[in-house]
Amino acid sequence: MKKIFFLIFLSVLCNFIFAHDINYEKVILKKWSIEKEHKTIEGSFYMLKNGNVFIEDANRKIISFPLYKLSKEDQDFAKKKNDWVKQLNNQRIEEIKKTIPEQTILNYKYWLLLILIIALASYVFLYVEKNKVKYFIPVFIVGISMTLYSFTNDAFKTTTSPTTIDDAFDPFKPYVNTFWDSTYFYVESKGIPTTHEMMVGISNHGWQQQVPIPQCYTGTNSWSIPLNPVMASVPIPVDSIHFTRGAIALAVNGVPIFNVHTNTGVDSYLDGQLDNYGGHCGRADDYHYHIAPLHLYAHTIATLPIAYALDGYAVYGSSEPDGTTMKPLDANHGHSYTGVYHYHGTSTAPYMIANMAGVVTEDGTHQLIPQAAAHPVRPSLTPLNGALITACNPNATDNGYTIIYTLSGQTDSIQYNWNTAGLYTFNFFTAGNGTSTTSTYNGFVQCDVVSSINNVNSNMNIINVSPNPNNGLFHINLNNTFEQKNIHTISIYNIQGDLLYRTNKYQEDIELKNISSGIYYLKLEHSKGQITKKIVVQ
Repeated sequence: MKKIFFLIFLSVLCNFIFAHDINYEKVILKKWSIEKEHKTIEGSFYMLKNGNVFIEDANRKIISFPLYKLSKEDQDFAKKKNDWVKQLNNQRIEEIKKTIPEQTILNYKYWLLLILIIALASYVFLYVEKNKVKYFIPVFIVGISMTLYSFTNDAFKTTTSPTTIDDAFDPFKPYVNTFWDSTYFYVESKGIPTTHEMMVGISNHGWQQQVPIPQCYTGTNSWSIPLNPVMASVPIPVDSIHFTRGAIALAVNGVPIFNVHTNTGVDSYLDGQLDNYGGHCGRADDYHYHIAPLHLYAHTIATLPIAYALDGYAVYGSSEPDGTTMKPLDANHGHSYTGVYHYHGTSTAPYMIANMAGVVTEDGTHQLIPQAAAHPVRPSLTPLNGALITACNPNATDNGYTIIYTLSGQTDSIQYNWNTAGLYTFNFFTAGNGTSTTSTYNGFVQCDVVSSINNVNSNMNIINVSPNPNNGLFHINLNNTFEQKNIHTISIYNIQGDLLYRTNKYQEDIELKNISSGIYYLKLEHSKGQITKKIVVQ
């Protein structure tokens, strides 16, 4: 009986060894003093980034506060902790890679399980009497089953660090903004690429006179990428039946990526429906890609993803995350590499994702949910068979475009723009009969994406705002970086991205009257780009 009790204890202990989680009840959490808000919170230091301290509380929820709001003692603690983490990583990461291969770390549980099985088998062979083996077998099976069950949970579920995802989007800020909670990584964008032209090269019968209009993928309509992706037991195919509406992934420049198949089964790329960069506009005049945006590697590095699927898994190009050449792909057009699953983009079908490897939800309209939505401002039009788009040029005031195309030997165009009240005006010019038609539509008011990318130390000295914090009255100093004549606009936004103030000329002193306390963003557009600066109003 003692032996049977020992075996039961050993089996159960085996399961706890492999499956036990961190017990936060026994962790002593630091008390952080938020002096500006006269309160304290308890939690562990998570990271320090862009002037914000991220704290993980006992419920594993990540919350953040601007560093300046903490007490001087807590500010020093956060800085020292951040320096210690950086130093530790720099000193140990290469040593760890050399001494403990990553795949070995991921498989250590299986080696220990094998050793346990051999030890138990030896025990049975040497010490258990034959007439008692029948008691041992069920106990042994229960213990091993519990252990394997704990492995199953770990094997199919992964957790992605939000800072890892953020690194992929950083090269395209401030045209995208990122934030996250414990469940999703959120991306705000306008869905318009800033590194290449749009629509040029679309031919055949695929163009329905759709044009690119910036969308408001912001706030509650942001793109959401799961931080805890789970491998699907039966992956859903990305074909002419499933996911024929909406996006299946988001490129790191903020442009959504749709299924390459149409609902008729046609490959939209081979059919000539896409532009030179693999994109076109939908019926809501929303620009999106249909194939992997491999061209983005001209603006980022080969070891970063170019997209994230909406099941939570990254999409790389021809290289693995460590820079080595892409390894053989599975039926989903991806694989698990060093224990982490991801997809790869290629120039041939299926281009990016053959099956959604992760667990996703598809609604009755064959759209993957949740995802951001585009908002049309006009009814969809009919196809122009035989049209070839040759240009898509933004206007001088950055509030519209001109589409130029050829049809039946003539050069025609669509010129359109929008105003600050949400009025959209379209002018259709047909060279064949020399006519021009104008249509207007009341649509949504254009928004702005406000990113904190330019609040990092590398850009802190480009411009200076003083005082900061302030009461709504502050002074802008260019620090001899630009001439005043090169400044095009100065804009002020709230944290939701709403425009509160704008001037089309340089002003050193700005006063925001009747403004409530909080965080705001100053966006200064100049001849070489734009700079965003955080402003705190008390």
